[in-house]
Amino acid sequence: MIEPTYTHARAGEYARPRGPWDGPTIDAALSAHDGADVAERVARVAGGLRAAGVRLHDAVCWQRPNGDDVRLLLRACWRIGAVAVPIHHAAGAADVDVIVEDTAPSLVVEDALPDGEPVRDGASSPADAAVVLYTSGSTARPKGVIHTHRGLAYKARLMAAVHGLQADDAVLMPAPLAHISGLQNGITLPGVVPMRAVFMARWDPEEAVRIIERERITFMIGPPTFFISLMAASNFTPSAVSSLRLVSSGGAGVTPAFVEEAQRVLGCVVKRTYGSTEAPTITTTQPGDDPVKAMTTDGRPTGAVELRTDPATGELLVRGPELFCGYTDPRRNVDAFTDDGWFRTGDLAAIDDDGWLTIVGRLKDIIIRGGENIPAAEVEATLEAHPAVRHAVAVGAPHERLGEQVVAYVMVTPGAGFDLAACREWFATRGVAKFKTPEHVVVVDELPLLAAGKPDRGALRARAADDVTA
Repeated sequence: MIEPTYTHARAGEYARPRGPWDGPTIDAALSAHDGADVAERVARVAGGLRAAGVRLHDAVCWQRPNGDDVRLLLRACWRIGAVAVPIHHAAGAADVDVIVEDTAPSLVVEDALPDGEPVRDGASSPADAAVVLYTSGSTARPKGVIHTHRGLAYKARLMAAVHGLQADDAVLMPAPLAHISGLQNGITLPGVVPMRAVFMARWDPEEAVRIIERERITFMIGPPTFFISLMAASNFTPSAVSSLRLVSSGGAGVTPAFVEEAQRVLGCVVKRTYGSTEAPTITTTQPGDDPVKAMTTDGRPTGAVELRTDPATGELLVRGPELFCGYTDPRRNVDAFTDDGWFRTGDLAAIDDDGWLTIVGRLKDIIIRGGENIPAAEVEATLEAHPAVRHAVAVGAPHERLGEQVVAYVMVTPGAGFDLAACREWFATRGVAKFKTPEHVVVVDELPLLAAGKPDRGALRARAADDVTA
């Protein structure tokens, strides 16, 4: 059983939210907009779970690709007060074993959806755990992140307003529904508007172009890698994506150059956003915001969230009603929160006097060269400002004298040239310190990606050691 508590932030328990965000369970928020068919299907799957012995606070696991059955399982769990544990459909057996051991589910749904006598009345309360999501990583053991009904409902309603979404909008969701982006933007947000959500089992840029045109998709959210490949798709045309009005992009590589190119090619508003599995979509830009800041920063806080940086390290600290309530492994909570309840994001950030946030790197994505700390994000932003570079990832490779050296993996515009000499000239032209300039440049056709679409830095770090000696 998974039951969050809220007694002490030092133990990973963020103080119970109070204020205007106090509201219904996520089940109640979504049920208010259900049509008769959806309401009946959710009720019957909920009845099937209950008939299978699932009770309040029990975990229910499944591993399935994006699809309507995942939506029904999530909704059914929330109806009876069970804790949904969706597992990425591409997760390997080792990660699946970790998740099952971590959550001790009372039911693992492997085949057909459960079916039973309809359950129409919700059994959960706003403070109950609603879902456990597992963060992706290249080497570390997955971390189980617990979100409550209240947090999910609050965030869905807030982001619908922030994005200006209406019932006639339609979202294309290629991100796994087992991740916070897929869950929030493919399930909860469309449920409270309500609007259409179209799922993709896996990202395919050519198929995405066809879906956008056929379904008249108006809204998309995801990492830059999605949109870079979309714009480079063989069947891409401006008319095929003319229905798009808003793209929200977060993660590594959301640079001013990317935003400018995407707005020009896609012909819609493209904005930056920042969040994490633990603290979803805490900053973005909003209508009427300064266009320069909208392009050069990661946005300003949404709703009641609070941001500050640790004066000693520059790490971004967050607290607010959308924040997760802790990890499934309580030992992780001790280091994840400050004594007064702020979540340590692990990201290095700058916040200007008007509250605009800029992520400048990660504590663990620092390349230490000759005693100098080099944020990988700074190197990547400089590279991606070059007209020939579409996407870049900088990692550290071992160096006998310096400790580490900077290796850049870059995807370039077809037909364009970019090599180490061009890189050095560009960094010098931009006035970047010489010690931050990559010592090696490797041009690649594609970058290795984690399940959430983010670059797999661990794989690149492992490769870099070989590339610098080749």
